[in-house]
Amino acid sequence: MRLKNVLIAVNDMERAVRFYRELFGLEVILDQDGNVIMSEGLVLQDAKIWSDFLKKPLIPENHMTELYFEESDLEGFVKKLEASDFEIRYVNELMEHSWGQKVVRFYDPDGNLIEVGTPVV
Repeated sequence: MRLKNVLIAVNDMERAVRFYRELFGLEVILDQDGNVIMSEGLVLQDAKIWSDFLKKPLIPENHMTELYFEESDLEGFVKKLEASDFEIRYVNELMEHSWGQKVVRFYDPDGNLIEVGTPVV
């Protein structure tokens, strides 16, 4: 068995696709009307469809999951993030852990938690 994809719920599919394309370089592989598969195994699911399917309300910023990306030029990524037209809500701004890894954590426009860190060697 292998993990194939990670699905996150989004309220505005166009905005979410643009967010992950412009900031992370992900590309749309398949658009299935309310369910978009992007490169690197990320799946965007329309939040209303997902909530109706689960028959439960969705809870943004629940901190139960995190999308983790690695970027060697983290300072450059943070500049790109701050220059974007997306409202960025930080969990923590650029910081360095005691073991030397630099990280930044923030929410995507729909409240999904993201961490971007320098590669761990």
